[in-house]
Amino acid sequence: MSVTFKCRGKSTFKGISGKSQVLFGLVFTTRYLDLFTSFISVYNTVMKVVFLVLAYATVYLIYLRFRSSYDSESDSFRVEFLLVPVAGLSFLENYAFSPLEILWTFSIYLESVAILPQLFMITKTGEAESITTHYLFFLGLYRALYLANWVWRYHTEGFFDQIAVVSGVVQTIFYCDFFYLYFTKVLRGSGKMTLPMPV
Repeated sequence: MSVTFKCRGKSTFKGISGKSQVLFGLVFTTRYLDLFTSFISVYNTVMKVVFLVLAYATVYLIYLRFRSSYDSESDSFRVEFLLVPVAGLSFLENYAFSPLEILWTFSIYLESVAILPQLFMITKTGEAESITTHYLFFLGLYRALYLANWVWRYHTEGFFDQIAVVSGVVQTIFYCDFFYLYFTKVLRGSGKMTLPMPV
């Protein structure tokens, strides 16, 4: 069986997983609770607020403003299969057993798997808009650049965050097939991507 990604020019939310967007909103919410407890810098505060606002604005657009173009039937991934194990793991593996630290750890673990509903939806429908493939590529690239940042920080500062690094590697692995097909199909202008899937 194979999945074909068709790159078309229609402006729609079809092909975008609302469930993945909700999970990303939850990621940023649980990660940035320190907005209420500590101040690092104006830049840090503004960026956290921007991430939160954009995450929930996207959820609003998908589920309310443009709900007629949202394919809820295909966005059927069972997110509880992600939330329950991630919540359990955040209690078992963290740096300090405190509410903020557990929620921060939860956000790191959840971010590593939050893209799965989106990848599942594309696999189920067999196609994605051109803008969706570009969106997924840059979302994956954003995470891959985190890995480069961690390597740089380790060599320059001796800093190593095992939880964040392992989770980042896991998330990047989920994107590997997509990256390969994006470079070999979409960027070469074939207009479609074929992802081999097991029967």
